[in-house]
This record gives sequence, structure tokens and C-alpha cells, in this order.
Amino acid sequence: MNVYDSTRMEDVMKQDGYVSTSNISDADLVVLNPCHIREKAAEKLYSELGRLQRDKTPKPMIAVAGCVAQAEQEEIARRAPYVDIIVGPQSYHRLPKLVADIEASKVKGDRKRSIDIDFPLESKFDLLPPVQARSVSAFLTIQEGCDKFCSFCVVPYTRGAEFSRPVDSVLQEAKKLMGDGASEVTLLGQNVNAYSGDTKGLAGLIRKLSQIRGLERIRYTTSHPRDMDKELIAAHGEITQLMPYLHLPIQSGSDDLLKKMNRQHTAEDYLKVIEAVRDVRPDIALSSDFIIGHPGESERDFEQTLQLIETVGFAQAYSFKYSPRPGTPASTISEQVPEDIKSVRLEILQNLLNKQQREFNTRFLGQSVPVLFDRKGKLPGQIAGRSPHMQAVHVNCKESEEVDKYFGRTVNVRITGAFRKSLTGTIEHTAL
Repeated sequence: MNVYDSTRMEDVMKQDGYVSTSNISDADLVVLNPCHIREKAAEKLYSELGRLQRDKTPKPMIAVAGCVAQAEQEEIARRAPYVDIIVGPQSYHRLPKLVADIEASKVKGDRKRSIDIDFPLESKFDLLPPVQARSVSAFLTIQEGCDKFCSFCVVPYTRGAEFSRPVDSVLQEAKKLMGDGASEVTLLGQNVNAYSGDTKGLAGLIRKLSQIRGLERIRYTTSHPRDMDKELIAAHGEITQLMPYLHLPIQSGSDDLLKKMNRQHTAEDYLKVIEAVRDVRPDIALSSDFIIGHPGESERDFEQTLQLIETVGFAQAYSFKYSPRPGTPASTISEQVPEDIKSVRLEILQNLLNKQQREFNTRFLGQSVPVLFDRKGKLPGQIAGRSPHMQAVHVNCKESEEVDKYFGRTVNVRITGAFRKSLTGTIEHTAL
């Protein structure tokens, strides 16, 4: 979602004559839009701000946007008083006005900071310029905010209550993306499967999206187990454009810890959802999130998480040590797990997850897999894309012309190499 928001801010600023640059030394305006879910990402913000202040001459206008801006406006002002603009995730459509206010104050010789962290009554999506596809694979935000209030999470405080965009608005944006050359769309939301803009929920929206000409692949992230309803599960078995990949965070395999996290589901609830999805789509690739060392996590809690991982078998996963976030209930709990214990547990858990990911990828050796090529590889003559199961696939083309020939297309690839994070193969020269 940060990537999506950043591209939309770029679209907004283009209306005022700004163009993006990959060379920061050329920038008149630098916008930093970090995530606030983990402490490390927030600290990287201050490191980057310090580098900008130290190394960049002349000094650019600096804006801090997104969830960190929403949550830490006072801390930003204290630690980085040279920041010109602080704008929250619900107000970035007002960025041009904030820039104009700064420019006007400089002309008057009275430099002021512009701050906008309101939750405006009007929807920013109604005020943003038409979206532009930047790749054959595009992001599309359909839902924001969260009403779940997990004990560790800042999202309800930085993104606000759950909000779903109207169906017509989503369909219009999707059609625009397809018209620009996209063929895959990933639907985004903090709780994307809580989408309520359609009377039949996310499943109803996906069914309507599947009727758009040129839309070959549909994905969605991130989901909550409580919102995996029967209609959405059925869609995985009925809609060919809906890819066989599901990211469904559980965070822990311990019911005691899930209760402390206020996840409002049990490990058994989660396993029943997984079983139901596999019943309709046996080949589905499963991904999840795990937090290690949440306050109160015992050795038994950790062992139950490992048991759940063994039971499910994940194709991918994201795992992190618990990071206290200011203002969240978990940050005030006295039973904080020592850092050395967190580190040991995380290594054990990641070794297991890495083993499962490697085993999942190895199953594809010798198979023919449809790959949507959406980027050039790091090596000369290399092209890269994604399988339906979200695996990165790299192919070395014999001639440079082949890179351009296959870029943006879905092509059958015979898998010849399987690694933990990627696959390699050879093109079968049969476009789908």
C-alpha cells in the first residue's frame, strides 16, 4: 500500500509540473513514505532524513508522509526540525497545497512547516487524478483502515476505521489500468477481505473484476482469517483469473497468545479456513505472517506456532521479532520477551519456513508454468516475472530481442532450477 500511495502522490504532483527522478541530487522535493508497523522502518526514516540534511546541497523541500507522519508528527518535528511537510495517509491528495504553502512562506521569509494529518470527510480517492499503470502488474487499493485492534498493531490509529471504496470506482480504476497495458492487478487493503463496497463482499467484487477485458490475473492482500467467508473461499475454486495464492496472516499458533493479541480467532479456526480453501483449490500456495516474542509468549506458545507451521506447510511467509509500537496495548504489557530469546526463536522458526518454501518450489521442477514477465532481470539478457503461485521466475534469453518480445506477456516456462526464493527455466515459445 505504501508503493500504491507513493505512486498516487507522484500523480498528484505531476499536475503541478513535477516529474519523478531516480537521482536524488536532482530533486527539488523529496517525499519519504515509510511504514510504521515495525520500529526498524521508522528508525530508517530518521537515518535517511539525517543523510538528506547532511549531504544534499541545495537543500530540497522534504515531506514525510504516511503512517509514520500520522503517528509521530511531534517526534519528527523534534528530531528533524528541517522537515517542511508532514502529511498523513488520508490527506496526501492535499500535497500540492502543502507544497504551495511552504513556497509562499519562503517567499515571505517566514519559513513554516505544513502539517495535515486529518481524517477528512471527503474520500481522497474522489479527489485524486486518474491512475496510470506503471507496469503490467498493478496495485489497486480497494479498502483502508482496520476495526480489529490487534494488541500489537498501529494501523487503526494511523489509517483509521475500515473504509471500502465503491464498486464503480474500483472497476473504473481497474479498466483504466488495463487500458494502460496492465494485465494483472493486486487488490490492496489493511483488511482487504473485509471489503464491503459490494453487497457480496470481496468475492462479489472479484467476480465483477474478472469480467474486465484484458485482466488476466487477480490477487489480493492482506487478509484476516475472520473475514474469509464462504463466498470468498468458493471464488478461489471458481474464478480462473483469481490466482492460486493466499496470504493469510495468523501471527501465532497458540490460542493463549492469539487471545493476548486480540486476534479474535483460534488456531483451529485458522486451520478450518485453510482446509476449506484447499478443498476448492488443492494447489493453492499459502503465505502468512508470524510475530515472534509478543509480550507473554512462552516456550509452549512458540512450540505451538511451530506445530501449526508443520501442519499447514507454507509456500512463503514473513516473520519478525515483536516490535513495540507507541500507543498500542501490547507495548504496555510487563511480560516483554528478552531480545536474545526472540532472536533464537526467530532463527528456529525461519529455518523451518525456509525449508518449507524450498520444498514447495522444488515441486515445480520439470513442470511447465505460465509466467507473466513484468521486469528485466539483474543480469544482461535476463527477464523475470511471477508464476500463478507468486514465485519469482528468472529466464536467460538467448538474444536481447527476446527480452522485449516477451516483456509484458504471459509465456510458458519449463522449470529447470528451484531455489528458496525463486525458480529458473527456459521459455517454451508458446504464449498463452
